[in-house]
Amino acid sequence: MAKKKLAKDSLPTEAEVDKFNMLENLIESIYDEMKEFCKKKPDEPLNKFKVKNVNRVLRQVKDIMQNDPTIEFLDVLDEDTLPSNSDTILVLAQFKASMQQFKLRFYFHESGYGWRWRTKENP
Repeated sequence: MAKKKLAKDSLPTEAEVDKFNMLENLIESIYDEMKEFCKKKPDEPLNKFKVKNVNRVLRQVKDIMQNDPTIEFLDVLDEDTLPSNSDTILVLAQFKASMQQFKLRFYFHESGYGWRWRTKENP
């Protein structure tokens, strides 16, 4: 199967890739924690502190993925209505799926070199 050529201006920068990798780990950690809360009390609302901290990560993901087609489906948590644990899991799952799709577009295996990100600096 032929590889699709990507416009260089659509590629992430190496700094964005570094940040993406860090945020991917944070999203996974938050998701795991929220899943545990959701098992115990799915309809319990988050407190403002948790919403603020989760949104800090989500907003940075959205900044990196601002040109991604999935961006229109990615919403941060509403700080005024305080979402439930199950609502939060839904939002985090959407972010995880979107991030996985983003990674599949720009992270690939190059024969003889192994896995690497395709970036603006190294297309």
